[in-house]
Amino acid sequence: MALLPSLRKRFRRDRVKLQLDDIQGLILRSRPEPYVGIHAMLHVDDASGGRDLLGRLAEHVPSAEDWTNEMESWVGVAISHEGLKALGLPEESLSSFPLPFRQGMAARAEMLRDFGENAPETWEEAFKPGTLHIALTIFAADEAARDKAVGKAMAELERSSGVTLVATHEFGADEDAENPFGFRDAIAQPNIAGSGVDPLPGDGPAIAAGEFILGENSETGQPLGMPQPPDLGRNGTYVVLRKYNSRVGAFNDFLREHAESEEAQHLLAAKMVGRWRSGAPLILSPDHDDEALGADPERNNDFTFRDDPKGLLCPYSSHIRRLNPRDSSMTILTDVNIKRIIRRPSTFGPKWTSDVTAADDGKAARGLFFIFISARAYDTIEFLQQEWINRGNFIDLGEELDPIVGLHEEPGTFTIPDEPARRRVNGVTTFNRLRGGEYMFMP
Repeated sequence: MALLPSLRKRFRRDRVKLQLDDIQGLILRSRPEPYVGIHAMLHVDDASGGRDLLGRLAEHVPSAEDWTNEMESWVGVAISHEGLKALGLPEESLSSFPLPFRQGMAARAEMLRDFGENAPETWEEAFKPGTLHIALTIFAADEAARDKAVGKAMAELERSSGVTLVATHEFGADEDAENPFGFRDAIAQPNIAGSGVDPLPGDGPAIAAGEFILGENSETGQPLGMPQPPDLGRNGTYVVLRKYNSRVGAFNDFLREHAESEEAQHLLAAKMVGRWRSGAPLILSPDHDDEALGADPERNNDFTFRDDPKGLLCPYSSHIRRLNPRDSSMTILTDVNIKRIIRRPSTFGPKWTSDVTAADDGKAARGLFFIFISARAYDTIEFLQQEWINRGNFIDLGEELDPIVGLHEEPGTFTIPDEPARRRVNGVTTFNRLRGGEYMFMP
């Protein structure tokens, strides 16, 4: 069962404690499988024209009140700090937003460790500082529904003035919901208290709604700081948008270099990610892929790392263990609950195949938009980038980086615990290159 039907089945309206009618549906509503869609980047040239367009688009943005209903497509809207400024928001309101949001992603490059080939000066024009003011995202179940929704949105843009369409980017994946490297994506999502959704096995205790929705109590028992006036900030949230081009061929070549058989290549890839390509977690199926397990939301996230303290089943340095350590023992302790994020990634480009080589990289655009939602979004992404992605000290691996999304300015190492001796695989490079991004507010 795909995630969205599973959510509908587990929804209990009588348990809802959030103001669903004042929350954008995209915050709680997962994408369908298969899915298609488009990201549109807009620049506001005239404040009144920008406000007029937002008013028109608001009619097409569904709230979370009916987020479990069948929909052909739905729209989400987010605004950058420069966008709010261009829309004419008063200074006293602009200054009430968090400092990282006010500065923008490019200015936070050092905190994000966006250096070298990931540095802001290498980003696509749509993401150069001050360019992206409004991000419009449309998810749809099929191309016909997407085109219909895009037509409506573009019609509203044409009726307005003072807003420039900077760029668009289509995305989509089939029923396997694979990322560019062929792995089922967006499996684990946090269970949000008050959303009315019964948890799946493995979700753990519900996380306070204020970790995701402004104005609600957070894990501290109090609401987080909220932009002013309250009508603007309440029931909104923050969004991190980062676009990556994926070097699928380089990844395939790396696997072939370090594993002779196709079976061994799949295992090495699974060790690096922490799951098999089907989505089956190594903890539950350490020796072989299990497609039925990977496709089953009742089972594919129902695990902990408690019985794998040495990382013999799922390496400490694997991508999923780094970004959600669960109950792993960490040298540098942190509250994992306040680092949880709602993920809305979107894949673009041809589906993964094993025959792609490094010589093919760049011939066809492949990659993903890494999009996540959190009331602590900027603190969280900067922590993740500094500690869990681009460093390994928190798991006693020194400067070892995330093997999938880490920025490897020099060829790095991936450690696979084993007995009697661990195995170190050398030559890990940057398999996902950052092409731009921005910090956004979702009102």
